Amino acid sequence: MKIVSIILGILLASFILVQLYAMKSQKDIEVYPYTLVKAYDDFEVRKYEASLFTSVKLSTNDYKEGSSKGFSVLAGYIFGGNDKGQQIAMTSPVSMSLEDSMTMMFMVPKELEKDKLPKPNSSEIEFKEEPAKKVAAITFGGWADSEKIASYKQKLITSLDKEKVAYTTKFFFLGYNAPYEMTNRKNEVIVELQ
Repeated sequence: MKIVSIILGILLASFILVQLYAMKSQKDIEVYPYTLVKAYDDFEVRKYEASLFTSVKLSTNDYKEGSSKGFSVLAGYIFGGNDKGQQIAMTSPVSMSLEDSMTMMFMVPKELEKDKLPKPNSSEIEFKEEPAKKVAAITFGGWADSEKIASYKQKLITSLDKEKVAYTTKFFFLGYNAPYEMTNRKNEVIVELQ
């Protein structure tokens, strides 16, 4: 019984250390900059700055399949899968378009200019300049999946209709946490406004 207690204690201490590391590393990550325009009961309206992204088009609209493949391709590029073997800092959130075929995007850190970025080894990766835009965002916690994302997309639509806020058909999922983060998980569904 004593050995089991020691093993459980070591596992618990390891879990706590990993989560503390995750929380610290999350604070050092550059985020997609925006300003809050207005907060409603269920959502908020934001203005995002124009930003440069690395992107990969995916031939699926399934979150689990798309996030796994897309993350693998884009992470390969930023972890050195490019003509210079250069590592590029991770940013947050990871963005996925909510269409019949998804596009996953990582924001390029602000200090890097498009013409000086290393060329990706993967031909699937493209650079995409997102213009400044106004969006509505709804936030939810926990682990994301296709059903949860669809549910919050519908909640956002219902709230926007109730408040008579005009929106487009351009919906995105934003995920803020690394896969090993177990606590304080943050996800959002956003839509570009008219």
